[in-house]
Amino acid sequence: MEENKFHPEIPSVPETDTLSQPEQPTEQVPEIPEIPEIPPVPETPSFSQTFPKQNPVPPSYPQNYGYPPPPYYGNYQNLNPNYYPSQPYQYYQYQYAPNYMPPPPQKNVPVTPPAEPIPMNRKIFLMCGVMAGMIFLLCLYCIASDIMHGALNPDSVSNTVILQTQEKPDLNPEDENVTADGEYTVRGVAELVKPSIVEVYVYDESHNLAGTGSGIIISEDGYIVTNAHVVQGSDYSVSLDDESEYSAQLIGSDNKTDLAVLKISASHLTPAVLGDSDETYVGETVVAIGNPAGLANSVTKGIVSAINRQIRSPNSSFRMECIQTDAAISPGNSGGALVNMYGQVIGITSSKYASQYESVYEGLGFAISMNQALPIVQDLIENGYVTGRFRIGIVFMPTENQYAVQQFQEEFGTELPSELEHCLWVTEVSPDCDIANTELQANDFILSINGQNVSDYDSVLEVLDGAQGGDTVTAQCARYEKGRVVYYEISFMLEKDTSGNY
Repeated sequence: MEENKFHPEIPSVPETDTLSQPEQPTEQVPEIPEIPEIPPVPETPSFSQTFPKQNPVPPSYPQNYGYPPPPYYGNYQNLNPNYYPSQPYQYYQYQYAPNYMPPPPQKNVPVTPPAEPIPMNRKIFLMCGVMAGMIFLLCLYCIASDIMHGALNPDSVSNTVILQTQEKPDLNPEDENVTADGEYTVRGVAELVKPSIVEVYVYDESHNLAGTGSGIIISEDGYIVTNAHVVQGSDYSVSLDDESEYSAQLIGSDNKTDLAVLKISASHLTPAVLGDSDETYVGETVVAIGNPAGLANSVTKGIVSAINRQIRSPNSSFRMECIQTDAAISPGNSGGALVNMYGQVIGITSSKYASQYESVYEGLGFAISMNQALPIVQDLIENGYVTGRFRIGIVFMPTENQYAVQQFQEEFGTELPSELEHCLWVTEVSPDCDIANTELQANDFILSINGQNVSDYDSVLEVLDGAQGGDTVTAQCARYEKGRVVYYEISFMLEKDTSGNY
């Protein structure tokens, strides 16, 4: 063997065949007696043999199927092979109970997760959407109602016009059409008002031209005011300042006041400015604009001769407050405008009120004051007639009238008795009124109404001031027969008057 250069030589160990060890003494182990054999314990059926393993019951199923909670017995999870964490001891406690039946197997019903809360901004958006939908449906309902109403009532017109008067304005003195007095010149008034004046054509049943007149545009959507005596026809058309022509519909007419309203299907018209007629004074310069004899937009100048004239219309005892003027008002001017020098319409000219003076006097014209005409026009637009009117149902003559005295002498061959000199002589009784159901007949006399004497139209209106259709009144009456006067009393109901007649 080569010498190890790094370690000293290790002495060799003598070789031996076996390791020699000293002998140990032997100990004696005592014998263990035999243990007798223990008989086997009878087998108990296991839970898995008794009940088949079932799927877990969903959380919605009542825990323990309505039974009270049991006590715990040992290591429950190890004893019950059908143990489920969500359903502890449900089989263990009641498996040996009499009449016990295991619950039927339940299907795995997927549990719907709770809905996520709707953010606040989304809630607001949904609420706005619901409200918008409701408003949309309401608009559709209103539109459908209007269409159905128009289909069932083709002559009906939606009436939503509000008429108001204005005070005299302060005009710009730098305007070339304004005078040093702060008023328009006649030229300025004509240029301002002429676009609001129209010519009215009236046709009979055969569609032949029966007459013409004037009218005033009072709204941008085509309402026109004129005189009632102008629209005595069947069909109407209107010619504007620009010579365009429209067919017109009669909205309402009132013969008592000689006012009427027409409507044309047009828009963006130039309505007249309505002035406060209470600001009118005697001597004020005025201009009348109309269409006399078919001469469109004729202008005449004059002054206010008088104000607050109570003028009766022919064939009627009804009075209207009028402005008297010397500006020429011819038959074709009827329904035209009486305008102050501020370009405001202060009256509606009417040749009817002046006709009773034309054969005797010249330069005597009348215009219905705007303040009195306005509520009547508004009523005609909204209702088609003047509200608050009533009718008794008779035609009469005041016995104070000389004509009535002559008629009585011709009818009875004697002079009018003194007791009948200041009363109403009834010449006609309307069969459609309640007064026709009383004793009153033609040629009888009415002495008093509700205990107050009546002798003419004004006294009747005074006695029945504030009365309405449906009110019951009493009247003291008389009848002349066989040379003597017989007295009697009647009671009747006033009728609602929508006719607009006298």
